[in-house]
Amino acid sequence: MLVYLLKRLGLMVFVLWGVTLAAFLISHALPADPAAAVLGQNARQEQIEDFRHKNGLDRPLPVQYGLYMEGILHGDLGKSLRTQNNIASDLRQFFPATLEITFGAVLFALLIGIPLGVIAALWHGRWPDLVARIFALLGGATPVYWLAILALNIFHERLGWLPGPGRLDSYSLPPPTKTGLMTVDALLVGDREVFIDALRHMILPALVLGAYSAALLTRMTRSALLEVLSQDYIRTARAKGMKQGRVVWRHAMRNASLPILTVLGGLFGGLLTGAVLTETIFSWPGIGGYATTSAISLDFPAVMGVTLVAGLAYSLVNLLVDLAYAFFDPRISYS
Repeated sequence: MLVYLLKRLGLMVFVLWGVTLAAFLISHALPADPAAAVLGQNARQEQIEDFRHKNGLDRPLPVQYGLYMEGILHGDLGKSLRTQNNIASDLRQFFPATLEITFGAVLFALLIGIPLGVIAALWHGRWPDLVARIFALLGGATPVYWLAILALNIFHERLGWLPGPGRLDSYSLPPPTKTGLMTVDALLVGDREVFIDALRHMILPALVLGAYSAALLTRMTRSALLEVLSQDYIRTARAKGMKQGRVVWRHAMRNASLPILTVLGGLFGGLLTGAVLTETIFSWPGIGGYATTSAISLDFPAVMGVTLVAGLAYSLVNLLVDLAYAFFDPRISYS
């Protein structure tokens, strides 16, 4: 296991290097001047030239990339052209908010998608299966931005059951920052009112963000479980009088878990780095909004920093999924 882990970590270094190179080349291939974009249309040419020199934008591209990689090797992601802050500091500020709704979205997807997929497989061809398939179809086909606007209109504007955009109400004071996760920080200081407020604000964006994931998990769980339930050992277990719940959850689901894990890993990585529309509509101060603003203002170092974090998140999630295979399927060994 240790040898396999070291090999994967070594390959991850090359993957992240490829991510940085691709992000750098794509960013600098755009026919636009980031200095003019950051300073605005009223900036004088002298100011633009001074900004370019100060931030190293007047150097040759190979030199810029070399300096960027040298900074990464020393743990420095560079400085944002727009905020003039260290990019690592900006990411530490915005990343926890995205992580919080990502966990909420994944939890919603697990609680809805897997049970619904199991029910659909056990009631194959009957009305519960039809309901699950309709949910999977609608959840996978509904645009996120439309679902977010609809959810805000119904549950916030019309019914008033849940709060609107933001992480807290305007009269709530955020707890001292320890983890950056608003709900966790509120629990750590014992502030029950702020915890409930933060949790209520998180419900709508998490549900909207997790709707597609829940639909995909429903479809994958149904498909994988139907295939396993047709195997001989399942029929043998039933013939011996084993209870349905034990057959499904002890034997069938464990063997059907590998494709579900694969999909779940991809979904988590995608949610973690792709919550742009959800964060924008719900005014959620996460990494998606930071990436969007940086891209609009041609803040190349910030865009490359976000891309590197996204690549790292995907790589780590895929590694954890591969390691989890051995736990769920004893036939898989990394020794």
